[in-house]
Amino acid sequence: MTVRDMIQDMINELTEALSDAEKHDSGNNAAGTRVRKVMQSCKNLAQDVRIRVQGDKNSR
Repeated sequence: MTVRDMIQDMINELTEALSDAEKHDSGNNAAGTRVRKVMQSCKNLAQDVRIRVQGDKNSR
């Protein structure tokens, strides 16, 4: 998987979470839980991207 693909996955997850974010803003607590889950996933993906980019930089 390329770095571009990894970033695109994060963008897709965040885009899908927008509807839950709107529901959370309207007072739906369950939607807030789903938003937090997506944010944790994106955090992990971002860390994977950082590790991959650093590894690529060091190997060049």
